[in-house]
Amino acid sequence: MGVMLCMHMKNLIELSKIVTKRKIRKIEIFDDQTLRTKKSKFNEFYEALRDGKFKNDREAANALYGCPPTDSKYRQLKSRFRKRLLNTLFFLDINLPKTANYDRAYYSCNKDWTLAQTLLWYNAPNSAAQIARQIFTNSLKYQFTDFIIKSARMLRQHAVEEGDEKVYEEYDYHIKQYTPVLEAEIRSEELYQRVIMHYYKPFRKHQDLEQRMDSYCNALLGLSEQYESPVISYYMYLVWIYRYEMRRDFQMMLAVCEQAEQYVEEHPVYKQHRKMTLFQTKKMAAYLHLRNFREGRANAEKCLRALEEGSEGWFRFMEYYFLLSMHTRNFTQAIAILKTAQGNSKFKKLDKAESQKWHVFKGYVGYIIEREGKTNPVLKMQTLDGFQPNRLIKDDAHFPKDQRIFAVHRLILQALLLLERRRFTDVEERITRLKHYANRQLRKEEYYRTVQFIRLLQQLSKADFLADEASNVQKYTKALQQTPFFYRGVIMELEVLPYELLWDYIQKYSR
Repeated sequence: MGVMLCMHMKNLIELSKIVTKRKIRKIEIFDDQTLRTKKSKFNEFYEALRDGKFKNDREAANALYGCPPTDSKYRQLKSRFRKRLLNTLFFLDINLPKTANYDRAYYSCNKDWTLAQTLLWYNAPNSAAQIARQIFTNSLKYQFTDFIIKSARMLRQHAVEEGDEKVYEEYDYHIKQYTPVLEAEIRSEELYQRVIMHYYKPFRKHQDLEQRMDSYCNALLGLSEQYESPVISYYMYLVWIYRYEMRRDFQMMLAVCEQAEQYVEEHPVYKQHRKMTLFQTKKMAAYLHLRNFREGRANAEKCLRALEEGSEGWFRFMEYYFLLSMHTRNFTQAIAILKTAQGNSKFKKLDKAESQKWHVFKGYVGYIIEREGKTNPVLKMQTLDGFQPNRLIKDDAHFPKDQRIFAVHRLILQALLLLERRRFTDVEERITRLKHYANRQLRKEEYYRTVQFIRLLQQLSKADFLADEASNVQKYTKALQQTPFFYRGVIMELEVLPYELLWDYIQKYSR
């Protein structure tokens, strides 16, 4: 015990000398006390960025100082503000209720590794070694291969300086044992990245990736059987999930998601909330494409108990749950999901593309209430706060090029609401605008189903809204059937209601 106390005192002496020589007058961070000082420019800048009020430097500089972004006042504030934000990263609260132990441990290892490296730099090897031992112990528990090797290398070097051959051999053994594991993890990461790099490209460009996916999956399976590593296992499950999603084999996609969940249950120490949320969301995507509302709802009720409300993953999960409800005509459930999402306190902090997506959802729900409420008393009683159909009909706001699908959906919604009002001339004008999008702004390979649906609307318009007299209808309905709905979270693929169902609705509005 006395020796241990002496070692601790030796470390404290090392630390005290470093801090005495190198300490700064004040650590500038954003903590609760700092943020209570409301008149500070730092706080004004912080709160505006947090609430998404500034898009660029020009807006920020004008709001804070009434000057251009090149002004020295703004540039100095921005530089000091960035430094304060970076300092705050070292003092984040990782003990939040929904943070997995795995995530806490990995964050701690990163922070402790920075401390150990700093101590070595300032010639405090004993203190550095003490922290390295903590990192090494935690890393073995959670199989952080990168930190096992880094901390073992530091401790192996410390053993040389201490002349301790036994300790040297111990850490040398671990380095040799885990180096092949790290190489395998790097290889698994590479294979996953090669999939993701191309996966979200238009589906019709997937042929080359599909040919390589089999070899990627087999390679990852082999690595997972050879090495016990959560990193390899997670990448293996994800790539297999993407493989079956790409093949539209949603039953097998579900099976792999369930295997991934079982892996986590059997290895709870490796549980990561982000990975679990991704697996659960992919399950909802499979249920959406299978149009299996019963099992999808059961999965949602189980998963939503574990998800952090208002988190990015929660909103993404709710999106798939909403779409599943809409596509299976469980409209009352869809309305409940919409209200829960938009009623969340963090909804206003979503980026504009995400919040706009939910506003599009709201427009379709408003239309369904109008249309289906005529014969469905339950739907007729539903209300949507802030939904004004006449305002939506007149809306002509502009969207960035990468969000043009929102403009298309707005025009479709306007046409639907105008059809409800039998205003066929106005509907024709919206279809003309949709035709312009289809001809000039929607690449067929990226917006294939949307373009086919617009062509159907054109045929109806040409037939003066007499559905029975519309020509070439079969050509475009067949095209939709041959390329079924497929949604990976990419907004260009978004269909709040499948186009086939919308076409059924629209034909019933014949003059």
